[in-house]
This record gives sequence, structure tokens and C-alpha cells, in this order.
Amino acid sequence: VAMWIAVALLCCSALAGLPRAGGSCPSQCSCSFHSLGEGTKARTVLCNDPEMTLPPVNIPVDTTKLRIEKTAIRRVPGEAFHLLHNLEYLWMPYNSLASLSGIPFKGLRRLQELRLDGNNLISFPWESLAGMPQLRLLDLHNNELTSIPPDAARYVKNITYLDLSSNKLMTLPQALIATWANLQAVPYFPNDNSKIILGLQDNPWVCDCSLYEMVHFLNFQSPNIAFIEPRLKCFTPRSLAGVFFSQVELRKCQSPVVHTSVAKVKTILGSTVLLRCGTTGVPIPELSWRRADGAQLNGTVHQEISSDGMSWSILGLPVVSYLDSGEYICKAKNFLGATEAFISLIITDSESTDDPNSNGKGTWNGKVSGMQAAAYNDELVARYIITTSTVPTLGAGVGTGDGLLLPDMAQDSNPQNLLVSPTMGQQEPERMVRSVRVIGDTDQSITLAWKAPMAKNTTVFSVLYAVFGERDMRRISVEPGKTKVTVYGLLPKTKYIVCVCVKGLIPRKEQCIIFSTDEVFSAGGTQKLINVVVISVACVIAVPLTLVVCCGALKRRCKKCFVRKPKEIQESYVTFESLSPGAKAKGVEGEYLTRHTPDESNRLLSARSSVDSEAIPKIEGQPNEYFC
Repeated sequence: VAMWIAVALLCCSALAGLPRAGGSCPSQCSCSFHSLGEGTKARTVLCNDPEMTLPPVNIPVDTTKLRIEKTAIRRVPGEAFHLLHNLEYLWMPYNSLASLSGIPFKGLRRLQELRLDGNNLISFPWESLAGMPQLRLLDLHNNELTSIPPDAARYVKNITYLDLSSNKLMTLPQALIATWANLQAVPYFPNDNSKIILGLQDNPWVCDCSLYEMVHFLNFQSPNIAFIEPRLKCFTPRSLAGVFFSQVELRKCQSPVVHTSVAKVKTILGSTVLLRCGTTGVPIPELSWRRADGAQLNGTVHQEISSDGMSWSILGLPVVSYLDSGEYICKAKNFLGATEAFISLIITDSESTDDPNSNGKGTWNGKVSGMQAAAYNDELVARYIITTSTVPTLGAGVGTGDGLLLPDMAQDSNPQNLLVSPTMGQQEPERMVRSVRVIGDTDQSITLAWKAPMAKNTTVFSVLYAVFGERDMRRISVEPGKTKVTVYGLLPKTKYIVCVCVKGLIPRKEQCIIFSTDEVFSAGGTQKLINVVVISVACVIAVPLTLVVCCGALKRRCKKCFVRKPKEIQESYVTFESLSPGAKAKGVEGEYLTRHTPDESNRLLSARSSVDSEAIPKIEGQPNEYFC
């Protein structure tokens, strides 16, 4: 009997801790009922004790709505809701939840609403939504969510109300946006026209290429989508902070693409070599170099971005040896992927290198993109200036008054002074030469001009030029303060390279240009032909007109000499009187009449500035006037 009594007590104590239908509410909660019709009632349990740290375990199993609000609960045990199979509404707003697993939600297949707003969640178990097929509302606003995994798109297809506002989201996965765009909503609220309602506002959105799909989705939204707040704003970058999505233009993300100007570089022992590698992509990929054999790089890397947005990486190898021969790999990488390009470096003891003008593999044949052509031209300059081991022979240059010869620089026997990478001093702004260009030319000369806005009046510039492909260079030293010089003695129809730099410094690739006098020669011949045509046309028009004018003048002269004038006409010209506003001098009038003979009649009809007007003396400073 004692044994049976003990067993009965143990069973009663065990049953007392289990939730049961029609049982009493937990001590820290309150219960209420509402009618569902036909004599059926639904139980609602409300727990809002601020000192509650864990969900109650003896919740009645017939509960359909559970509200746990404004408590100190930081975690939810796995068995908290496993017997609540009739639960349809689970509200847990404004607690202290920092983490949440998917175990507590197992068996809640009737759940329709899950509200977890106002907590401190940094992640959410999206895979747990697969066990809640009737869930239509998920409220996660005002949490600490920083990202949403792409797999979440598989589990939100039944969600018609999703609030992710006031979190720390910076972007959304493209798979999730594509899911929303293609969904046909199942109505959740009455008369909602079958729309999916999304809350995305008040997040620190990063407006870059990763947000391209989302911005496009908002600006051209599907009629099945409605936003709680459609006017979303950018948070970063700083240049777009506060700008609405409808006002930004973003580029679509692109995987990196690598460009190299040459596939093989051949140079001589001891020279300095530059290997160039360019890349395009969105966002701009990161470039890195390594050797295919795993050996350590014997050089320095310089990064730059061209005006067309292409990113370049330049690997400089000073004083190369046979150990530097081999395959060099340039790798471009962004978050979309990575791609690589190979450049072969061959070191020889001969001075013969690959001709940049040849049509060998890896050179530009004029039929590739503009980007590759620009890379090829840069490589021509870089290879000519850099990939040589000895100082070019500097001969006597011929210049105008703007430039003077500087032959003493040819005595420099240190090749590194001219051909290695620029020293730190060369990077100073006052030593930089910019915008080298040809402003005037003939078939045997050119005029160079450049800009040096930060140069001093005492800065002396040097001009190096040579026939492209030859090693012998000529130097012209320009007077201090001058930024223009004319180079004479060029050969017609010949390609040249010319560099301008500060005296004593090394020319950079942007300080050199390649030009050809063949275009100038053709232009000169065309100009001569134009001059001949213009002169010929002028002669045809001007000569007849000149003959007509001369004949007319000669005819009038002949008539004047052979035709005798009547006497009365001759005498009529001697009756002129001299009138003056002032008093006349004595004997002036008589002298005037006796001086004029009939032969001078025509001359008397001339203007007032005739010679005879000077014969009348000036009286009281008044000029004389003649009237007929």
C-alpha cells in the first residue's frame, strides 16, 4: 500500500507541471477568451511581467494567441512552445531577445502571425519558416539585423506582410528581390487587393552596385507590391547620403576583366622593366601581382586610375637579372569573383628586343577596342623609355630662341639617372610637366608646348627626342621660364618620340608623346597645291581688270594731249578770285591772277590742298579759301 501511494504522488506531481486543456493561466500571465462562433472559444494569454526572464512552461495547450511583451526575456528555450499546436498568433515585441533559434517554432504549423519587433536580434532563423506553412505576417522591425542570407528567398514565398524597417541592413540579396518581383500575393488582410506589403525604411542603405537591383525594384515596382514607406534614402557613400532612391543612378555590378597591353616582354640583362595590367569591373577590382613559380617579386607595385575609370597596376622591376625571367600573373578581384592574366618576361644578353611595331602576338594591330589601343600606346612609351640598360646617346639638338643646346648632360654615365622609376623629388608638384603637345609643325620641324603651372621662373626644362626605335637621342635645353620650343632637322614621313622633363629628372610616360611627320608632309603638299590654285585664280581674275583700267587711263591722257581747248574755256579759269575771311595783303590779288595761266586751268579745279593754296600768305592765323 505504501508503494502504491508513493507512485500515485509521483504521477500527480508530474502531471501538475504539464500544460493542460482548460488549465489555469501561469502565475505571471493573464488569460482571456473570445468566441469563435458555434460555442467555440479561443484563449489568449498575455504575459507582461517586467521581471520575467524566461517564457512560462505551463501555458494551456488550447491557447490560440500568446503575447509576451515588455519583459526581460533574453532567450527562448527549445521546448517553450512545443505543445501549443493550436497557436495562431505569437507576439513577442519589446523584450530583450538577442538571439533566436528555430527549435522553439517546431510544431507551430497553424501559426499565422509572428511579431518579434523591438528586440535586439542580430539574426533570424529563416529556415524555421518552412515549418510554418500558414504564416502570413512576419514583423522584425526595430531590431539589429545587419544582413539577410540569400537562402531566405526560399522561405518567404508565403509571407504577404514583412517588416524589416529600422534595422541595420545595408543591402538585400538579389534572390530575395527577384522572389518578390515574381510573386503573386495571397491576400492576408481583407480587401488588400492581393498585395505584398514590405517595410524597408530606416536602414543604413549603401548605394553602390550591390543595391542596383533593389533601386530598380523600387523605381519600377510590380503592381503586386506595396511599401509601408516608399521614399527610401541612401545612407552611404557620403556623396549620396540623404538622397532618395528615385534620384540615384547606380551601375550594375560586373565581374572583373583583366587587360594587358602585351603578352610577352623581351628585354636585355640589367634593364628596368614595367609590367602593366588594367582591369574593369563594378565595383573597381583590386589588382595584385605574383609569379607563377611562387618566387618572391623583385619589384614595386604602383596603382593608378585613368580618366576613363580603368584601374591600372604597374609592376616595376629594376635592374632585371636572369632570375626575373618567367611568368607574371596579374589578378583582379572584387566580391563577384576574380580573373587572371599572364605576362611572360624574357631576359637576354642581346640588345635586340621585340619591335613594338611588329604584328607579333600580343601587339596592337589597330583592330581592337579603344581601351586596348590606349594601353598599347602607353606601353610603347614605357618600353622605349624604361626597358633599356644604357643611356641613349645625346647629340646636339637644334632649337629656336626658346631653347638652347645642353650637350653636357651626355656626360652622365649612370644609367639609373635617366631610366629608373622617378625619385621622390620628381613627385613634387613644381617639377611636374603636363599636357605635352605639338602646336605647330612642318615636314621638317615641330613646335612643342607643355604646361608647368607650379614651375618656378628658374626651372630649366630638357627636351629629348629621337627616331622611334633608335637608341640615339638628342637633347635640347630650354631657357628658364619657357614652356615652348621648336625642333628642326626632322625627317619627313618618320615616326619620332619626344619627352619633356625638368633638367636632371627622369621623364615619365605621360611626359612623352609619339608623333609622325608623314601627316605633316602630306599636309604641306596639300597646302602648296592650294596656294598654286589660289594664285592661278587670282591671276585669271585680276589681269583682265588691270588691263581695262590701264587702257581707260591711257585713253583719257591721249584725249587731253591732242584735243585743243576753246579760248573762252581757257580764259574762264583765270577769273577766280582769292577770298579770305581776313584782310588781304597788298599785291596779293594781282600776283595771284598773273600766276595762273590757261595751262593750269585743270590744276586749279583740284581740291583745296593744291600747291597754289600754299602761295597765299596766312593773315592773322586764318587759312585761305578759294571759291569759284
